[in-house]
Amino acid sequence: MTTTARHSRRALIGIVTSTKTKKTITVEVERTFKHAKYGKYLRKRKRYLAHDEDSVAKVGDNVELASTRPMSKRKRWRLLRVVTRSELGGIELPDAAAQIMADITGKPLGSPAGDTGSRAGTEAGQ
Repeated sequence: MTTTARHSRRALIGIVTSTKTKKTITVEVERTFKHAKYGKYLRKRKRYLAHDEDSVAKVGDNVELASTRPMSKRKRWRLLRVVTRSELGGIELPDAAAQIMADITGKPLGSPAGDTGSRAGTEAGQ
């Protein structure tokens, strides 16, 4: 009995934007295409969740993904290899919008947005 060759899998190259979940990375892939009517070149970005078994990839790394069987609701890609390492070394960049809101409201970054600190009317006696 002969074995049949597997079909080649679709591959993408993108930049890791998040490694906050276990064994999962978020990769942003950018593609350019020409507008059908106007001829202008446009850029589209899409984010994919990919399986990273050994947690090799860090934020900012350029990685190659391959399509695979569904591993969860949104995860259908797996990490093939790290193409180039980031110069940041996996340092998470702070969210600029969150930093500005923290400066305006005077609350630290870790606190929930709608939390006022006290919950009036929720004590046992009321």
